[in-house]
Amino acid sequence: MTKPGCTTCSSGCATDRDAGFRVLPTHERFSQKHDIFSRSFWDPEVRSDKTDRFYESYRRPLESWRHVDGYEQKDFALRNAGWHVADFFAERLEHEGRREGFLDYLTAHREGSGERREVKPEPMADEIKKAAELFGADLVGITYHDERWLYTHKYSRRTESSESSGEVPMDLPDGLTSVIVVCHEMDHDLLLTVPSALSGTATGVGYSKDVVTLLALGQYIRNLGYRAYASMNDTAASIPYAIKAGLGEYGRHGLLIAPGLGPRLRIGKIFTDLPLAHDRPIDFGVKAFCDVCRKCSDACPPKAIATGEPSAKVHNRSNAVGIEKWTTDAEKCFDFWVSQITDCSICIRVCPYNRDYPRWLNRFRFKLMGTFLRRVMLWLDTLAQGGARMAPSRWWAKARRLES
Repeated sequence: MTKPGCTTCSSGCATDRDAGFRVLPTHERFSQKHDIFSRSFWDPEVRSDKTDRFYESYRRPLESWRHVDGYEQKDFALRNAGWHVADFFAERLEHEGRREGFLDYLTAHREGSGERREVKPEPMADEIKKAAELFGADLVGITYHDERWLYTHKYSRRTESSESSGEVPMDLPDGLTSVIVVCHEMDHDLLLTVPSALSGTATGVGYSKDVVTLLALGQYIRNLGYRAYASMNDTAASIPYAIKAGLGEYGRHGLLIAPGLGPRLRIGKIFTDLPLAHDRPIDFGVKAFCDVCRKCSDACPPKAIATGEPSAKVHNRSNAVGIEKWTTDAEKCFDFWVSQITDCSICIRVCPYNRDYPRWLNRFRFKLMGTFLRRVMLWLDTLAQGGARMAPSRWWAKARRLES
């Protein structure tokens, strides 16, 4: 799909074919009410006493600790501290029915300029990327606003009492033409401790960094006299925009895989009417590699990750309809999270794209994974025990050694 009437890019906007999308005629836009996290508040098929305990563990100390490495008080304490900034903004306006960053876009902005700076799309795109990196983004790309990925409705927990309630009209204004996508790296060594409460710190820190970068970048755009709406997990699906913005490709585990970071990242986005040149999708061989790799699906405890070819199969109402892709069973995945009292990233840990890329050997290996040698590289990764779990106690000891 090319954006109708788009004249921003000299070569034309990227098509679905460019991005590797297979969007079928049966495609339906998604309501966030059916996201697995939203369902865990209103749907009896998902919600239980265990889910309540899972969420509560992020807000206050547990009544008792699991005296197991990675699940002790200090591990939960660090995890929840990592989430603190993201949680602060999420809870800031909950009394008004807004959960910003997760169900509603962020609004902690000052009033912008009443005078618009005259800009040209290509140099302005370069300036935006420089500003995003200054504000902490590890990756940044720009694409057009494709409304297929916009949620039909938001979800409000204020009206979570029955299936017929909870949907709130999407309030993102019309006339926003571009989406700026930013990514933040999650800590490599913390993710090696998955599964553990300690490893959940990497997720929380990623979201907290997202908030800071998105609010600062959004304020910069507003100061130029344009509109900007900063979004994390709310408002629209992030991965399709990230792929169109040239930040990475789609992996078997249903996550974005980016050069240099693999799937070890958090995604944020800004919807704006600032004139910007758009990036194009990239292809570095992820689809071909995932075709022969089953590390994530083999390692997934609840067997929630697809093992076969991409398809339009829908496991439950938390899956998008009418897209041919690898689709994870969100119910199985989330149930395992709840049983662990923390998020799970085993699929990220074992993914051959999730390696320490500052090392030259891993950068060289990454290039070969996109060639006809992909099976050899997969074999070598297995031989080297790539993605093996690190004991959480070892992470703590390593951190102390680095300090001294």
